[in-house]
Amino acid sequence: MIDVEKTRIAIIGLGYVGLPLAVEFGKKFRTVGFDINEARVSELLGGTDSTMEVTSTQLQGSKHLLFSSEIEQIKDCNIFIVTVPTPIDQHKNPDLTPLISASATVGSLLKQDDVVIYESTVFPGATEEVCVPILEEQSGLTFNRHFFCGYSPERINPGDKEHSLTTIMKVTSGSTPDIAAKVDHLYRSIISAGTHMAESIKIAEAAKVIENTQRDINIALINELSKIFNRLGIDTEAVLKAAGTKWNFLPFKPGLVGGHCIGIDPYYLTHKAIEVGYHPEMILAGRRINDGMGAYVVNEICNLMMKKQIHVADANILIMGLTFKENCPDLRNSRVIDLIEGFKNFTANINVYDPWADKGSALREYGVSLIESPSKNDYDVIVLAVGHSQFKELTTKELRSFGKERHILYDIKHILKIDESDGRL
Repeated sequence: MIDVEKTRIAIIGLGYVGLPLAVEFGKKFRTVGFDINEARVSELLGGTDSTMEVTSTQLQGSKHLLFSSEIEQIKDCNIFIVTVPTPIDQHKNPDLTPLISASATVGSLLKQDDVVIYESTVFPGATEEVCVPILEEQSGLTFNRHFFCGYSPERINPGDKEHSLTTIMKVTSGSTPDIAAKVDHLYRSIISAGTHMAESIKIAEAAKVIENTQRDINIALINELSKIFNRLGIDTEAVLKAAGTKWNFLPFKPGLVGGHCIGIDPYYLTHKAIEVGYHPEMILAGRRINDGMGAYVVNEICNLMMKKQIHVADANILIMGLTFKENCPDLRNSRVIDLIEGFKNFTANINVYDPWADKGSALREYGVSLIESPSKNDYDVIVLAVGHSQFKELTTKELRSFGKERHILYDIKHILKIDESDGRL
C-alpha cells in the first residue's frame, strides 16, 4: 500500500517527538525534517542533538533524511507529519498557536491526495475541528476529497533509552477507512512493537489525552497519601512497598509532577469537557493536588528549619536538579521552579545545580542561573529535587558536606534511606 519510491515525508517540528520519527522514517523513505528554528536545524546538520534523544551515529545512519528550515524543501512531499508542541497558557487553557501555525504552513503546500498526520497532543476533535478548516482555507482544497488526515499520538518518553519510538506500540487512525489503513501501514513499516488502528481520529486523540490524565490522577492520589502519612508519622515509601506486594497494586510514587505530558495533557481534556457542558471534578482535583506539591515541600522544609532554629530569611538553599525528570535535559514545565519561587518569597538565597540542564535554556525559560558546582559547608538547606544518576552516586556524607554545621537535607526523590535525610515526601 505504501510505495517507497513515491512516498516523500515531511516531519514538521524537530523536538523530542519529531526528530526520532524523522530518523526512523529517513531510513526507508525520502524524508525532510523541517523546523522554523534555524539553530536547531543547524545543530542537526552538524550531527548533534541537544535533546540527547538521538546519537550522532543514528543521525548519520538515516541515509534518506535531510534537515531544513526552508519551506521550499518540503513542497514536494506528499505526507506531512506535524509534531509541534501543544502547551497551555497562563490560565491553563490549551495554546494551539504552534499547531495552528504548522497547519497553515502545511495547508499552503497541499496537493491532490496528500495526507496530513498529526502527532501533537490535543483534545478529542481538534484535528477535524481546528486543523482541517485551516488546511482547507490555505489550500483551497476539500477535506476527504482532495486531501486526507490521520492522527497517531506520540508516545515519546524523554530520556528513556529502553522504551524508544520503535519499541512502543503506536496508535493510528485516518479520516477514511482507506487512509486509516494507509497511515497504519506507514507506521508499521518502522514500529517493531506493532500498531493499533483506532476506529476514528477522535478516538485516537482521546486515547492519547487519557493516558497521561490517568497517570496524573494516580500520582495525585499518592501525593495526597504522602501528606496524610507524614502527619501520621509513617514513612510513605515503606507503605508503598508493603502495599506493592499485592499483584494488582499500581507502583506510583509521590513527587513533583512536571514535563510536557502529565502536567499539561489533562488540561486539554478538561477544556473540551467544559466546552461540552461537563465539569470534570476528579481530573481537576488531581491537577490541583499535583500543582500544589511545590508549595507543600517548601512549607515542610520551612517547618524543619524552624525546628533546627535556622532562619528562612537569607538562608542559603541548594536545589539539586532543575529538569522535569532524571537523566534528561528537558526543562519543559519543570515544577522545580515552584520550589525556587517559594523560597524566594521567603527572601532566601537560591543556588541551583543541574549537570544535565543547558545553562542558556535555564536562564531563558526560568531566569535561573545554574551554578558550576555546589560549595562546601555553605548551605542551610540541600534539596534533592531530581534523581539524576550523578546525585545518586554521591554518598550521604558527600551530600551533607555541602551544608553548614547545622543544616537540612531534604529528599524529594527518595534517593536516600529514610534515616539519612531530615525529611522527604
